[in-house]
Amino acid sequence: MKVVDFLKRKREILAQHPFELKDWLSPAIRDYWREFQQKAHLHPLLGRVLDLQAESQSEQQQDAATVAQVANGQPAVAQEPAVELGAEAAEAAELYAALQARIGEETHVGEWLHVSQQMIDQFAAVTGDHQWIHTDPERAAAESPFKTTIAHGFLTLALLPQLTGSVDEATPEFPTARMVVNFGLDQVRFPYPIKVDSNIRARTKLARVTPIKGGLELLKEIKVEIEGIRRPGCVIESVTRIYF
Repeated sequence: MKVVDFLKRKREILAQHPFELKDWLSPAIRDYWREFQQKAHLHPLLGRVLDLQAESQSEQQQDAATVAQVANGQPAVAQEPAVELGAEAAEAAELYAALQARIGEETHVGEWLHVSQQMIDQFAAVTGDHQWIHTDPERAAAESPFKTTIAHGFLTLALLPQLTGSVDEATPEFPTARMVVNFGLDQVRFPYPIKVDSNIRARTKLARVTPIKGGLELLKEIKVEIEGIRRPGCVIESVTRIYF
C-alpha cells in the first residue's frame, strides 16, 4: 500500500487522535518520523513541555465549559488534575526559550589577557612542544618571518575557558544547570599568529541551541581578538552540553 493511500484511509482517525500518528506507522516510516522530530527540535523534553502547554489550554477551555454548564443549571463534570512539569525539565525548557531568543547575538566579550613568554614556555614544558618559533626568542628574531616568538595554537585553545569566562564559579554562565561539559570543537582556524606580549580576548556568539537527552547542546562561534590587529588569532566553533 502506498503511503499516501495509507494516510488517506487513516485521515479521519488521525484528525481525532494526532498524537497517535507514530503508533500507526510502519518501522521504516517511523524512522522518518524520528528524523522529523529531530529537525523540528521536538525532543521528548520539549515535546513534553508542548504537551503540557496544550493541556493547559485544554484545561482553560474545560473550565470555561464548566462555568457555562453551571450557568445553564447543568451539573459540572469533574476534570482530571493537570500533570506538573518536573523541575529539571522546566529549567531546561526555560533556558531553551531564553537562548533561542539570543541566537545570532554576541553573548560574551572577555577581558584582555596578556600572553607572555613565561606563559608560552610553561605551556611548552607541559606539552613537550619546544619548537623554536615558540620558545627561542633570539632565533625567532633572526629567522622567523614574525621576528619574535608566537604562542602555540593549542595554547590559545587551552585559554578558551578563561577567555570566555566559563570557569568563574562565583558567577556561572548557567546557574540552574547541574553540569556543563565541553563536548568538542567543530572547526578551528588560526588566521593570524599571536605574538609574544600580545593582548588577546574572546568574543562569543551563540549560533545554535539543540535539545538533547537530559539537557541542551549549544554551538558557539568564538573569535580570539588580538589587540591592535584586524585579523583574529583564532576562530572556533565550540560545542557545549548543559545537563539538568
